[in-house]
Amino acid sequence: MPSEYLEPSAPIARQGNERATLIARRVGIDTYRENVAYLRRDCPVYRAEGFQALSKVEVSTPDHGRSILAVVNVVDDARLIGERELGLSEEAFADLGIEDGAPVAIAHAEVPPSMQTLKRKIGGERLTRDELGAIVRDIARHRYSKIELAAFVVATNQFELDRDEVLYLTEAMVEVGRKLDWDEKPVVDKHCIGGLPGNRTSMLVVPIVAAHGMLIPKTSSRAITSPAGTADTMECLARVDLPFERMREIVRAHRGCLAWGGRAALSPADDVLISVERPLSIDSPGQMVASILSKKIAAGSTHLVLDIPLGPTAKVRHMDDAQRLKKLFEYVARHVGMMLDVVITDGRQPVGRGIGPALEARDVLQVLNNDPNAPMDLRNKALRLAGRVLEFDRDVRGGDGFAVARDILDSGRALAKMNAIVDAQGRAAELPPLARLTHTVRAPTEGHVTAIDCETMARIARLAGAPKVKGAGVDLLKKLGDRVQRGEPLYRIYADTAAELTFACDAAARAGGFTIGEPAPIAHGYVEF
Repeated sequence: MPSEYLEPSAPIARQGNERATLIARRVGIDTYRENVAYLRRDCPVYRAEGFQALSKVEVSTPDHGRSILAVVNVVDDARLIGERELGLSEEAFADLGIEDGAPVAIAHAEVPPSMQTLKRKIGGERLTRDELGAIVRDIARHRYSKIELAAFVVATNQFELDRDEVLYLTEAMVEVGRKLDWDEKPVVDKHCIGGLPGNRTSMLVVPIVAAHGMLIPKTSSRAITSPAGTADTMECLARVDLPFERMREIVRAHRGCLAWGGRAALSPADDVLISVERPLSIDSPGQMVASILSKKIAAGSTHLVLDIPLGPTAKVRHMDDAQRLKKLFEYVARHVGMMLDVVITDGRQPVGRGIGPALEARDVLQVLNNDPNAPMDLRNKALRLAGRVLEFDRDVRGGDGFAVARDILDSGRALAKMNAIVDAQGRAAELPPLARLTHTVRAPTEGHVTAIDCETMARIARLAGAPKVKGAGVDLLKKLGDRVQRGEPLYRIYADTAAELTFACDAAARAGGFTIGEPAPIAHGYVEF
């Protein structure tokens, strides 16, 4: 190593346009989808280059020719990094692909080429295909800070994207990522827009459809603000963090998989945008359509069944909104060449009994094993959705899909296929145990369950520790329409620590999530379209 890195008092020698060089130090901070560089305030480079907190810089490797864009955070604590070191967040360190202690160069980053276009969108202007494409390319290259990304997300929410802008955004997101080709058609998938606890239908649809022989390479997300994502629940049974080539082998051999989509980099710009949208609780229709369809197209899907749950506390709460969203999905899908079947389903309450990875995995296994105690709402919804997917097969007549799916499940073929997929992905040594501490929430009065608040139940499950603690969450003991006596159990909270149990119980005491009354006020049940 050159002596200039060993002598703190040595000057930083540069000639012409040569960049300032420091030593990279991995600081072990998860900045979630944002590259952050840490500079000491007394670092000679910090003073000489005029860097400031939240400045954007380009960090490069002289030896390997790689570079990233990062946001500067200023450090005053000498224990974190050295005077001549450049600290890198976990995200930045992984993107740069270097070893701890390697030399790196740092310089001011150029303003993203699309910045003026982004400002026009903030002003409410309509953007063209090329303009949205330029913004998405800069997002994928991490040229925007979280603040600038937040401005874009808020602008596209406040000044709602028209249907052509949604199409352009979708196309741009596909263009900047990896696109898979499975060399056959149809390649099918099923997706839910989210917002409904439980609802682990994908883990039933995939083995049913794969057992029929159709190709269904399911890549799913992990939870960010929900108590569990499909990948979190599947991880209770098998490995989900699969290298792409291994995922391809599994799909070829077994006609399906249930893997985490983070490895495939199918829509990197969308991943960056989601990291801003979720903390802001912004999920505009245009962004939602572009996010979902871009990832499905990039994953090689040609046919998709889309589930839009509709209910008083679901993500979509009014039929008019559901119909508008359905038409927007259909418009974009038609123009990108995807066959789409949108299903509006009952979203008045959680689907299944468990809310949280291990509890949801239990429900799925009960359905696959045709256990008489299996939650029938989860079974029936999964069969309806699987039936719609199966009807993409020309050999399955319209309306016959449900019966075909039911036969595959009842015969044990779906269970056998799920076991094959689990073994191929890498079966977990054992199912995660349910969290050790429990609290039962009881009915405050006699009557019928007239409403269940999906948002409240999801929040309680998260406060209990889900999805980080696989065995944490909420187990529903009553569902909509059930008769209850005063003091009868409504649901049970599972938590691993006393603090988490207290947080969840306090939330349940403030708003229990269940409304008890007379049968008449029970909300109208929505049926599929």
